Amino acid sequence: MGSWSINLETEEYALDRDLILKDSMEAIYKTTPGYFVNLAVAQNHGNPDDYLVPALQNHFGNQIHIRFIDQCGCGGYVYRVTRRQTDRLYFS
Repeated sequence: MGSWSINLETEEYALDRDLILKDSMEAIYKTTPGYFVNLAVAQNHGNPDDYLVPALQNHFGNQIHIRFIDQCGCGGYVYRVTRRQTDRLYFS
């Protein structure tokens, strides 16, 4: 899949931080190398810099590049995660 966005701000995500982590990782795996996925993340769990970004960096290492885009008027956060072109990811 080329560049795209995933909405992780619905009620199910607001209630379940682990689901945000799981679906963020799955979205990254689905993204074609060289492209990005925008993660629109619910605000209910606090700043994603404290839980989401470290989890993604720990899991994927230098295979991805994460950039904060904006905090929405609704309070949610948007991050752009780009897959490096040369890396192959395997779902584990």
